Amino acid sequence: MARTDDDSWDITESVGATALGVAAARAAETATERPLFEDPCAQIFVEAATERGWSSPFTAADPGPAQAARMRMLMAYVPSRTKWFDEFFASAGADSILQVVILAAGLDARAWRLPWLDGTVVFEIDQPMVLAFKEDTLAAHGVQPAARHVAVPIDLRQDWPEALRQAGFDSTRPTAWLTEGLLPYLPAEAQYLLFDRIHELSAPGSRIAVESFGPEYFSEAKQRVREERMAEVRAEAVRTGKPTFDISELVYVEPREDVAEWLTRHGWQTTVETSAEVTARYKPQIAGDVPDLGSEFVDGKLV
Repeated sequence: MARTDDDSWDITESVGATALGVAAARAAETATERPLFEDPCAQIFVEAATERGWSSPFTAADPGPAQAARMRMLMAYVPSRTKWFDEFFASAGADSILQVVILAAGLDARAWRLPWLDGTVVFEIDQPMVLAFKEDTLAAHGVQPAARHVAVPIDLRQDWPEALRQAGFDSTRPTAWLTEGLLPYLPAEAQYLLFDRIHELSAPGSRIAVESFGPEYFSEAKQRVREERMAEVRAEAVRTGKPTFDISELVYVEPREDVAEWLTRHGWQTTVETSAEVTARYKPQIAGDVPDLGSEFVDGKLV
């Protein structure tokens, strides 16, 4: 499903389906003997989507070698990424930040599963149909949020700052911002606008955590490698009839400024870890067997 300037999606479509793939990886991690985290909501989402006809990429009984390699990569990367952002929120809580904004929240269940400080409010911004699926699914299973949860159903390409204010957001209070699994699905100009808006809404002491994809990630050489790997996966899917998950038509392959450099220029103190470093720390038993995705994890604080 190719992207357009005004496209929208349900949870099993286009960018929405990427949230299901990530939820399936979180569900698989939760089911392991020693999970990095516990996310019981993830399996609930997977089962609800399966009832709609969605097929999880982790259910293939006999995947081909390219598909198996891709699943190993996801099972190293997604749980490690999840754990890194979980620890970011623990650190933000230690800074007594009680206002949280999750951008392109998808099926993020942190408002329901993390141990928030009393008085914390978690704002979630995403497409209306995606947030409705999440809220309706969890409510049907009696799952209650662990913090005050406020859904802000709006496309990030629209005036989401105004919608956020109307929902009760207070720009005079420090905020913990989360940008996970988002930036490749935005054109470069939309990424710059996103961070301009975040910066304008952030009071001193605010924190931000970003899954970043720098200029090298969008280079022709890196793009060629990803295309070759995905072509192998697609060919196997055709031969074996196993489900696959191809996001190549959903991302905007455009050069863009390094996020950490942008934040530093605007007065944020930043630390950066590569995806290879993060997966080696959290998944050392399999990290060496999977290719480096090439992303970075940026933790920033506005001083």
